Amino acid sequence: MKWLVLFGLVAFSECIVKVPLRRLKTMRKTLSGKNKLNDVLKEYPYRLPQISFRDSNVTIVPLRNMRDIFYVGNITIGTPPQEFQVVFDTASSDLWVPSIFCKSSSCSTRARFRHRQSSTFRRVNKTFGILYGAGKMKGVVVHDTVRIGDLVSTDQPFGLSMVESGFEHRQFDGVLGLNYPNLSVSKTIPIFDKLTNEGAISEPVFAFYLSKDEQEGSVVMFGGVDHRYYKEELNWVPLVKAGDWSVRVDRITMRGEVIACADGCTALLDTGSSLIQGPGRLVDNVQNLIGTMPQGSTHYVPCSVVNILPPIIFTINGINYPVPGRAYILKDSRGRCYTNFKKKTLRTSTESWVLGEPFLRLYFSVFDRGNDRIGLARAV
Repeated sequence: MKWLVLFGLVAFSECIVKVPLRRLKTMRKTLSGKNKLNDVLKEYPYRLPQISFRDSNVTIVPLRNMRDIFYVGNITIGTPPQEFQVVFDTASSDLWVPSIFCKSSSCSTRARFRHRQSSTFRRVNKTFGILYGAGKMKGVVVHDTVRIGDLVSTDQPFGLSMVESGFEHRQFDGVLGLNYPNLSVSKTIPIFDKLTNEGAISEPVFAFYLSKDEQEGSVVMFGGVDHRYYKEELNWVPLVKAGDWSVRVDRITMRGEVIACADGCTALLDTGSSLIQGPGRLVDNVQNLIGTMPQGSTHYVPCSVVNILPPIIFTINGINYPVPGRAYILKDSRGRCYTNFKKKTLRTSTESWVLGEPFLRLYFSVFDRGNDRIGLARAV
């Protein structure tokens, strides 16, 4: 969920901690129920090179899979706590939820923060705005106590939206950005950085497991990694530069032929996007090779061919990461199958892609701020 432009507003030993939110099962419980947990642990012993999480606390927050389009988890804000469903987004850096003063249609159906009911609320005279791929918001910066599972950040700066558009049909209240602080639009310290600086998170690491086919079990974890969510070893990929979760891609191939990224390119790993996005000309080429039938901006394929569509392979740091047809095809409300590829709206001087949930559902991802790298491994 990449922010694009700013707006002004002229107005005011390992311990795993599980946090049950909205009565979702964790992946560990799901595996246990199917008698598969012991098999997974025997086949894939714990191996996490160059990072030690011994004697650390790992907070695991369940996420809710919303039709394989986005994933939300619960946080609370204020004293006493008020609950919100947010998207944990690696492409942005700001936390925001709707204000009680927001009169936009999207705000009317979602939880709104009632600041007068919080004894720890603090106002500051600062405004900001963010434009995402799916919508935009304008709001004010405030401070209050924010909780993510058992992690507590007191006097945390965050945004209250006063005006929103584009989020009318989105079943989440706000966004919790997990990108680097230099990308904060509000120019405030992101919650992950504040928790890390205060020692609440023992290791500057978070990780995602995203379930498939609307199943339960999706999680985001802070302060370490639960190895039960991935197979084999993590492959570590250095960032293009510290300050953004983008990596270098060697090439993109299909049926052994290079179809994009012929001279290398970059890709942002974006947990807030339901798409794989790239330059318009190259995305059109991918759609043609798949054999899609365009209707407006959506590209359809017969559902009967999904299982025989060729995988699209992203080669990253010398490792191939195949994305099969069943991963880049979704069904709409009428049961029609369409691709998850979309043209990027923001043009750049060099070729760049966004690898969203179609990619991240296949590969467990570890975001290592301490070493400016991302770890990828096949998800269980």
